[in-house]
Amino acid sequence: MRLAEQVAQRLQEWIGQGQWQPGQRLPAERALAQQLGVSRPSLREAIGLLASQGILSTRRGDGTYVQAPSNAFLLPGQIEPKAPILSDPEYSFDVLEARAALESNTAWLAAQRATTVDKERIRRCFDAMVRHQQSGQSQLSAQADVQFHLAIAEASHNVVLLRVMHSLFELLSSTVLQSRRAIFAMSEAQTAEALTQQHYALMQAIIEGDADGARQAIEQHLGYVRDSVHQLHGKARTLQPQPA
Repeated sequence: MRLAEQVAQRLQEWIGQGQWQPGQRLPAERALAQQLGVSRPSLREAIGLLASQGILSTRRGDGTYVQAPSNAFLLPGQIEPKAPILSDPEYSFDVLEARAALESNTAWLAAQRATTVDKERIRRCFDAMVRHQQSGQSQLSAQADVQFHLAIAEASHNVVLLRVMHSLFELLSSTVLQSRRAIFAMSEAQTAEALTQQHYALMQAIIEGDADGARQAIEQHLGYVRDSVHQLHGKARTLQPQPA
């Protein structure tokens, strides 16, 4: 993996961990390059990679900013989901169904294709998620949760799956935070332990190259979230079976 790609991954992790918020400007190029321990040309190339993905936005003469999630992947005539829609439990269940279909495959592929760098990135996201949860920072923990799942998608090395996951970034961020709030309301300590164990099992399966185990771990994790949300809202909806 080229240095610029490694730098881009590190910047993306920092963004996911809440170091910079959407709309916030990154430090000056010289200072950021020193912080990362890389040359300014390598940093510029990394920023260009993230800009091409819609994660960063470079403004001539003004600096580089974290891009707010965009509507770039919406089809003509579609409307971006807003808070009232996202707060609808039925809509959350639809998202969970989509995630089950998508992430069972990204996890399966990641277990077979993840590089050493990929595995380390997944581990850092997991550690950040646990650290923020333990310190009571639910927003940052939810962001790290999203980055954990995106890191797994990146480790699948399937460009199409990765683009779909990035296009769902805002939607995924919203539903992860809502799901976490809902199930934590029932039993915070028990939920924290359960989610930590589920994410750990998923991470370990990928690190160990256990593709079937990774698929089983993500399906169990999303099933737990689905059942918890169902319980909270008194629903009784069943996920549609997905092709093997």
